[in-house]
Amino acid sequence: MNPSTAFATVLVDALVRLGLRHLVLSPGSRSAPLAYAAARAADEGRLRLHVRIDERSAGFLALGLARAGELVAVVTTSGTAVANLHPAVLEAHHAGVPLVVLSADRPHELRGSGASQTADAQARMFLPSVRYSADLPAPVDPAAQAPAWRSVVSRAVAAARGLRGDGPGPVHLDVGFSDPLTPSPDVLPVSTTGLTVVAEPAAPQPVVLDRGPRTLVLAGDAPDPATGRAARELAEHAGWPLLAEPSSGARGGERAVGPYRLLLDADDGQGRLGDVERVVLYGHPTLSRPVTRLLARDDVELIVVSPDGTWPDAGFRAARVVPAATVTGRPEAGEQEFAARWDRAAKLAADAVDAVVDDESALAGPWAAREVVRACAADGSVLVVAASNAVRDVDLAGHPRGVRTVSNRGLAGIDGTLATAEGVATVLGPTRLLVGDLAFLHDVNAFLPVPGETRPDLTVVLVNDDGGGIFETLEHAAVVARPTFERVVATPHGVDVAALCAAYGVPHVRPSTRAEAAAVLATPPSGLRVVELLTDRAAVRPRLERITAAVRAAVLDA
Repeated sequence: MNPSTAFATVLVDALVRLGLRHLVLSPGSRSAPLAYAAARAADEGRLRLHVRIDERSAGFLALGLARAGELVAVVTTSGTAVANLHPAVLEAHHAGVPLVVLSADRPHELRGSGASQTADAQARMFLPSVRYSADLPAPVDPAAQAPAWRSVVSRAVAAARGLRGDGPGPVHLDVGFSDPLTPSPDVLPVSTTGLTVVAEPAAPQPVVLDRGPRTLVLAGDAPDPATGRAARELAEHAGWPLLAEPSSGARGGERAVGPYRLLLDADDGQGRLGDVERVVLYGHPTLSRPVTRLLARDDVELIVVSPDGTWPDAGFRAARVVPAATVTGRPEAGEQEFAARWDRAAKLAADAVDAVVDDESALAGPWAAREVVRACAADGSVLVVAASNAVRDVDLAGHPRGVRTVSNRGLAGIDGTLATAEGVATVLGPTRLLVGDLAFLHDVNAFLPVPGETRPDLTVVLVNDDGGGIFETLEHAAVVARPTFERVVATPHGVDVAALCAAYGVPHVRPSTRAEAAAVLATPPSGLRVVELLTDRAAVRPRLERITAAVRAAVLDA
């Protein structure tokens, strides 16, 4: 067996033995040994191989597979191919998603020589955004080196899974290969020498929180479903209101509050909902300014629940970080009265939002979000939501129904949304994606057909308002001259989405009424298709203002 074949075979075998079930590959010459090793493992039924032409889409496909709970590796050749993974690596880093990056490289002696596709800093490209990084030189004596290679893979997998103290996240192995890169028929003897399995830590002992303070449970984005379950269980056990972002894994149950950000905004520290005295925070909150203001208040005690000891605290007010939390005894009178106010306000606010949404007949983002959540709840499908307006519309108008929801909220970028959704659907089954037009266009290469690849059951619900609708809700739209705003902020594009989908071989429908759209959205996902909803960007801000006013009036009247 030639050294490069041996090296790649040992690496892939070690990953599989440590739990890898999916490997995403973008083709290239230098990475060919890894490609052949992965193909051989796939032919043997040991892993599932996914091939993508575009490295950025490959990275986000791997991220989507990982967000669905799988240990995933992504493989690229050297040079700019590796750099195209950086957005997905950054998202995985900030969201805490396990991801193994294998980048092929030229032999070490060629660095700095001007050799083609040789980046001097490739091995350090993702620092400090990876939990572990190793620069592996081209092999010399595979039989002697194999135990060390397995040990490196063991350390990388343990780090990716968060078993080395830093929490889950991406890892990077930069792998040098020398010619020949073509496969050889002979094989190394099967061995596990050097392979190390790191045990999961014991569940942390929960800290018992005091009864008495008027407490909200706040659940932000959390890739690990256990985080959301813990937040929901605490809220229901304690009888405290639950403010849960769509991708928290906690958005459901009797304590969940729907349009909570508008309730916080309507209350604005005036005590209409009972003065909040304590917030117990799970996950990473990112969606709204009212939540940010709540977490920055001097008069609110902030307790962060974090099993790995890391914590979000943009307002610099965290008083305690605990590995787990619970409460004993019955709620005191003040807690009960506080929760009752929130229950009543939540019902009034949800009704107010529905009334405004139903008051118009045109297709609109909040209406689409509500109907997509309803459809997912009805047939048990998964929901993926793009950053920007899509996730905020779900947060605002989608009733808390316990739908499993995924959104890239680590850095809240719109890139890679389609590929992420394809990864989620590949593992978890029928999925709907709610996405805006700019996020859709940003990642349309995820639709590139590759022979031998199976497209998942994914319905892409595209809310197309011809530009950046979220900017209509921000300060820019009110203070910048309209021609300048349109050119450098809103960026209308006028793309014919039907023609674009046809070029990629993706079925496309464009319902024109709410009745037609509701029927299409209710159809369970089967295969890949795009449902395009044309909406009016000029109506985004006035609609949000009407919804905000209606919720505020409902809270004041109560």
